[in-house]
Amino acid sequence: MLPFRSQSPSLRLREGYVLLQQRDPEPEDLNRLLQSCGDPPRSPARWRRVLDCSAWHLTVLDPHGKIVGFVRATSDQALNANLWDLLADPADPGREEVIGALVQAALAKLRREFSGCSISLSAPPEALKALTRVGFVVDPGGIRAMGLKLRDG
Repeated sequence: MLPFRSQSPSLRLREGYVLLQQRDPEPEDLNRLLQSCGDPPRSPARWRRVLDCSAWHLTVLDPHGKIVGFVRATSDQALNANLWDLLADPADPGREEVIGALVQAALAKLRREFSGCSISLSAPPEALKALTRVGFVVDPGGIRAMGLKLRDG
């Protein structure tokens, strides 16, 4: 659940980091980030499909222009919005700030664009602090989400 009345103070990225909307990242860069987080890579065709089917996506670049954070959103534009691929490079010294900035920016964008939708996401354990700070409840009322992993194709 998200309390829409209260807003935690805005997180700032470290100097030189930048959060971008709708920058089309290269599949190789996204795969590097995925693999650094322990996930398997996806084919370039799959990345193009998921980016095309997303309402939007956000990336965080480090001072050298390397992608160190990513999240994307989908929605039926009526009841549901979903955040996918919430990723932050584990080797990046600003990982906690990257996750927090992605969460806050994504939620602000969802509130503006899909204000009536419930929001769900699958997140790594490192994101729990940032998510609970903005009002997410882990497994509210004992409700657990289920997912189906499709083969890359």
